[in-house]
Amino acid sequence: MKNILAYVESINGTIKRSAFEVATAAAQLKSKTKTNAIAVIINGNEEIANQLFEYGVDQVINIPSEILQKYSPQAVAKALYQLASAKECDTMLFPASSDGVELAPILAAKFDAGYISDIIEMNLENDDIIVKKPVYAGKSIIKAKVNSPVKVFSLRPNVFTPIKQVSDVKHYEVFSPELSSNDCKTIVVDTVKNEGKIDVKEADIIVSGGRGMKGPENFYLLEDLAKVLNAAVGASRAVVDAGWRPHSEQVGQTGKTVSPSLYIACGISGAIQHLAGMSSSKVIFAINKDKDAPIFKVVDYGIIGDALDVLPKLTDEIKKIKG
Repeated sequence: MKNILAYVESINGTIKRSAFEVATAAAQLKSKTKTNAIAVIINGNEEIANQLFEYGVDQVINIPSEILQKYSPQAVAKALYQLASAKECDTMLFPASSDGVELAPILAAKFDAGYISDIIEMNLENDDIIVKKPVYAGKSIIKAKVNSPVKVFSLRPNVFTPIKQVSDVKHYEVFSPELSSNDCKTIVVDTVKNEGKIDVKEADIIVSGGRGMKGPENFYLLEDLAKVLNAAVGASRAVVDAGWRPHSEQVGQTGKTVSPSLYIACGISGAIQHLAGMSSSKVIFAINKDKDAPIFKVVDYGIIGDALDVLPKLTDEIKKIKG
């Protein structure tokens, strides 16, 4: 193995939580392979680099580019390809975010490399990188490896716990790729963020609602609980399809795959498509008035009851505990 490249995602000069997860995974892998872990950021700075050094990477390479001020997958992929080639990186790690799962296969195609997405574990066995990932809508976990010289992986968010492990080597560098405006086939013109709301992809705690909430007017109960817990609000596909909540909150096979420390399912029956998106949560807690609901087969804790009755009491009790 040569060098490991870890792609760091940022928004307006601030790196996401997934950056520390990818950096940690790269650092852990390099400690087993005796290679270098290189974190790459677009239009970053030394302040961000110092944050990443705390998680064990040897190098942080910043790609400052006026062309990349607006996100363009084709242009970013070209810049990463040039950098990975120059630094002889044969293992590339991306977060399994919307940007990461777009860039990873493009890089894999450019290097004629094998690609495994949404991995939840990575180990080294006989000099081979062996990974684990969910399949069949989360019903099974498989072990797999990439046989090509260059290997590309995307890491499921909230699975690889960030661990501070300061590296002995700290090298900050600026890399200037050869790009032109013609490389930007498509660009993201603007990104609108819901102020005060946590993205379910990034959240450590998620409070989700389903049809059992009986209408959009009752989702304030979930928002109240989420506020107390500093959690994100999620929703099932049925709720989103009904227009009760925005698609950005949808959890499931056709929504977002999440792995929070705590997932609270309220009025969600537990269809296999929904379970596929949240079954890797560390702790699952459900409220449902149907004792035979499929959700109760996967929970760690559950309450049989109407979510509309249980939620206000649960929120009040948590407020009392938190003082």
